[in-house]
Amino acid sequence: MFVKAIEEVSKFTRPIHTISRNYNEKIVSPGAATLFFVNEIGCAVTCKHIVELIRDRININAHYENFRKEKVAIGKNKYNQRIKELEAKYNYKEGTMVQLNELFVGCTTEPGFNYRWIDHPKHDLSIIILENFKNPAYQSHAVFAKDTSILKQGKYLCRLGFPFPEFTNFQYNETTDNIEWTTNGQVETPRFPIEGMLTRHLVDEGKIVGIELSTPGLRGQSGGPLFDEQGSICGMQSRTNHLHMGFDMKNFEYKTGGRTIKVTNQPFLHVGHCIHADIIKEFLVENNIKFYEV
Repeated sequence: MFVKAIEEVSKFTRPIHTISRNYNEKIVSPGAATLFFVNEIGCAVTCKHIVELIRDRININAHYENFRKEKVAIGKNKYNQRIKELEAKYNYKEGTMVQLNELFVGCTTEPGFNYRWIDHPKHDLSIIILENFKNPAYQSHAVFAKDTSILKQGKYLCRLGFPFPEFTNFQYNETTDNIEWTTNGQVETPRFPIEGMLTRHLVDEGKIVGIELSTPGLRGQSGGPLFDEQGSICGMQSRTNHLHMGFDMKNFEYKTGGRTIKVTNQPFLHVGHCIHADIIKEFLVENNIKFYEV
């Protein structure tokens, strides 16, 4: 149903790879998000919560660098006590992110490039603009559905993104106490589509602003395109909502493997929430960003 559409949409959908490290850990954790280009001149859209994380990178890394400088200055006298005081000052504890880096993959063939973003004041939407854009590494661009009245309950749509990061071109450099990208390892991560039925429209102040799908958007698909069987863009994956189904079980007796066990369960239905195409198009118009419709 979506075979040809996925092939077309893949031409302009790209991953954002991230690597991060938590306090007192040497393990580097890979992550991914998604963006898609709306024209041929380096303009893309993604989720605002993704851009906010990238924007915080400077502060996160600078905060840890300052911590390291103060740590080096600590003498041997009451070392453990002073370390605890320093950790409290910087609010560092187990699970606190201390380093973060991101990499835009397959967007341009230029070795280095700058970009800026424009955040939507209300919705989980940002425009990313590659500055001094000359050499695209993507092909084609999004074409939005012009008549969104076709988006009705029961219609099947598809999302595309990069929810399962498999790239390995990174490491922790123990000498410099930094995470870094490397020239070896797997550079790419596979794209992953997931379909769903349009279950409800999401309304804010009497206006349709989003689309709910019967299946969840997966981690890493945030910022990815939502499209129909022709490949027309109908929205953008934003988040997953969790609906309590009301089928709670407490100490429910269940026979399995020849014995009786007790099960406690509170099931939820996980549904995807997408930014509506009309909201995206309106924001592009407001910022004089070229885009296409069909």
